[in-house]
Amino acid sequence: MHVEVNTDTRTSVDATAATTRIENGLARYRERLTRVEAHLSDVNGPKGGHDIRCALEARPAGHQPLAVTNEAHTPEDSVKGAVEKMGRLLEHTFGRIDDAKGHTSASGLPT
Repeated sequence: MHVEVNTDTRTSVDATAATTRIENGLARYRERLTRVEAHLSDVNGPKGGHDIRCALEARPAGHQPLAVTNEAHTPEDSVKGAVEKMGRLLEHTFGRIDDAKGHTSASGLPT
């Protein structure tokens, strides 16, 4: 699993810490993911509020990319929330894929 962290010009983040959080949070899917990209941006500029957005995109091997977003006050909290959302999405997605394998299809043939 390759992790890449990108930011806009107004957002500063410790890329090493963000990469570590993503790798640790998605470690159980390491073998099934080829790449994870995090895009952090300041959506409100100098206005303040919940303004740091983390868009996280995971690319499962052999499947379409999956994406989630999370907004928070700090880049660290934004990454943390996005990783939690992505973990739930991957659990659901891979659970459905794994459940489909081994079940009998509508035609009566094993999948």
